[in-house]
This record gives sequence, structure tokens and C-alpha cells, in this order.
Amino acid sequence: MRVTVGLSGGVDSADAAGLLKEQGYEVIGVHFSFSKQGSGCCGNAGYERAKRVAANLKIPFYVVNLHLEFEKMVIDNFCAEYARGRTPNPCIRCNQFIKFDFLRERAKVVEANFIATGHYARIVRDATGRFHLYRGIDPRKDQSYFLYTLNQEQLATLLLPLGDLRKVYVRQKARDWGLPNAEQTESQEVCFIPDNDYVQFLRSRHPELFRSGPVYDTAGRRLGTHSGIVNFTIGQRKGLGLALGERRYVVKIVPEENAIYLGRENEVYHTRVWAEAVHLIEPVSEQRLRVWAKVRYQSDGGQALVEFLSKERVFVQFETPQWAPTPGQAIVFYDGDCVLGGGIIERSET
Repeated sequence: MRVTVGLSGGVDSADAAGLLKEQGYEVIGVHFSFSKQGSGCCGNAGYERAKRVAANLKIPFYVVNLHLEFEKMVIDNFCAEYARGRTPNPCIRCNQFIKFDFLRERAKVVEANFIATGHYARIVRDATGRFHLYRGIDPRKDQSYFLYTLNQEQLATLLLPLGDLRKVYVRQKARDWGLPNAEQTESQEVCFIPDNDYVQFLRSRHPELFRSGPVYDTAGRRLGTHSGIVNFTIGQRKGLGLALGERRYVVKIVPEENAIYLGRENEVYHTRVWAEAVHLIEPVSEQRLRVWAKVRYQSDGGQALVEFLSKERVFVQFETPQWAPTPGQAIVFYDGDCVLGGGIIERSET
């Protein structure tokens, strides 16, 4: 059986390729280039590491240039969301519109049966032939949050060989195989932004977004002036540019007013969330559904009641307050370890 594996240059995707080869698959490595210069999703260094991994594993290696598609579907959206006073998640956007669809296209070209990535999540097929997405067994690495946009057609041909493994084992396998990225550190950066300086990235493309405006407290009193709403996100405490004598956090961004609102820590916690662009992996017939929901990747989440306002919009009432639900970020719903679906946060309230 033939499988195309997305090789980013990181240790996880490298291990996915190695494990599948070890299991008897005919593995083909594919690296996506997201720039005119040909550097990949993790820059030129990522491309070089992916190339060396493929050579080490003795598998074919192809580079696919997607810079036009990536610019249109991910970067343009990234900039537009910040202009709206929101904080986007480009990794989810890339998964939804770039990574899995183009891996499947490449699989068709090379007549592969499956595609695979190095995500820490699990896919289970039930007796009826339906596919379900589950958390990875390593709670510190579970990446199911980023995959809630997958559909049945994608799940049917997707292999996630790291879902049943812990990171420590994955790292050791890379050492055993002598992979060049075995000791590579984890990256928390947005892959297409140099030095993770998203402010400079936005300034170079859209300097008009950096307009000064008012900073208020939640009572409407003016506290000072900011240098552009794109410098801020909900829950931010550092870099506010004001000496207030006490801790204040960004609690609201209002692009129509070009204004930032600051509040105390307790004002960042919200229990009510509205979300749009909802996608469900699991079929839901009830208008209201009790779930476990997460408003950000690193949060524990909490019990919540989801009410469907329409096919693509929901209202979510949490039992306990959640830290900084942020417009533009994803809210993802679970039933135990099973991913039900998710959406993009529109707004939230206490």
C-alpha cells in the first residue's frame, strides 16, 4: 500500500514516515513550499531537514509549490482577521484549505492509497464504516484541536501513526533511525512569519492598520493611546504601553472605534461564547448538546451546553468561566476523547 506523507522538516512528520515504512507501506515524502523562493512551511531550514530525512529513510521526496494558494487562503485571511480586531489561527486554516486537500491531490498523482501527517490524534472506523476523530493518547501533545475541520472523505484516507504514541517514544525512534532532526526543539512559531514577529509582518504588508486610537477601561474612562489594534489580543497583559500601577488585561477590541478596552483579571474570564463557521465531524440531531469544549489549544476546557442557532452558528454556555475566549480562535467540542466538531469564536461575555 502506498502513502504520501507530509514532511515539514520536523521530527513528528519524519517519525510518521519512518513508522509507516517500518509497517510495510511504500512511503513517498511530500514537502510544501509556501514562498516564491521555494522555502517550505518551516522556512528553508525545514526544506533542508525534510530532504535529509527522506534521504535517510530512503524514500522518494517531492516538493510542491503552493505559495499562491497559501497566500490567498491563509496569509490574506490572517491579515484580514487582524484588521477586524480578531486573532486568527493560521494552522487550522492551513489544515482546512491547504494541507490535507493538496496531500490528497498529490496522492492521486502518484497513485497512493493514503495520506499521512505527524499530528498527535487518532482516527477510528466504526462497524458502519463511519470515521471518528479522537484525541491523541499523549495529553501534552494531543493536536485534535487543530483537526476539527476534517470531513469523512478526508478521514477515510488519512493515517495518523503518532496518535497512539507519546512524544518521548517518537523522539527515541528518531534517534534510533539516526534522523537529522532527532534533537530538534519544539517550535511554537507561526511558520510563515520570520522570528515570529507578526507585528512586523503585518506592518510590512498593511501599514495602514497601525493607526493610533484610544485605550479605555471597562467603565469607559480613557486611559491612554495605542499604536494600532493589531498589536493586541484578548487576555494580553504585557506590552500595553501604559503605566497603570496595577495589572490590566485586554478584555475587548472594537475595530469600529479603533479602540482597546482594558480590565482586571476577573474580567477576562467568560462563560458565554458565540461561534460561527461551525463544522461537525459527528452528526448531531439535537438543538442543544452537552459537550466538553476548549476555547484555545493550551486550555483544559470545561463542561458546556451548545445551542445551535443555525447550521453554522452556535451559542455556548460554559459551567465555569474560561480564560480569554478570543474572536478568531477556534472553539472545539468533545464527547470524552471524541471530537464532535468546532467553530470560530465571534464574541464572548461573562
